[in-house]
Amino acid sequence: MLDINPGLIIWTIITFILLVVVLGKFAWKPLLHALESREKEIADALRAAEQAKKDTERLMQENKAVMEKANSETARLIAEGRAMAEQVKHDIVAKANESAKKMLDQAKDEITREKEAAVQQLRNEVADLAVSAAEKVLDESLDGAKNDRQSTTANAE
Repeated sequence: MLDINPGLIIWTIITFILLVVVLGKFAWKPLLHALESREKEIADALRAAEQAKKDTERLMQENKAVMEKANSETARLIAEGRAMAEQVKHDIVAKANESAKKMLDQAKDEITREKEAAVQQLRNEVADLAVSAAEKVLDESLDGAKNDRQSTTANAE
């Protein structure tokens, strides 16, 4: 069944050695070079991915810090706006109160002037009435005295 043929063994060994030499010269070096370059590309891609991951984490931290700063700035601006609005409200109320007080004082002054004018006018009218009444009383007294003189002169005759 199985016969050992020494010629075949020798030619098989020679063919195998030739195949290894040809493959080593033409196939193994390019294959090894391709595998090494592929391994280098994969390692570079992994380093780039790791660097991108670090950059992304750094950017996320920076973004978080910027957002916190923006939120605090917004809160500060809102607080300033409220304070300014409160101050404006206070100023408006103060001006309104001042204006109302001024108008009230002016109205009181006007009332006082009108009252004094009315009192003065009333005094003048009372004085005029008193003078008129005095004139009438004096006229009647004079007329009465004249009539008495005339009656006594007429009686004496």
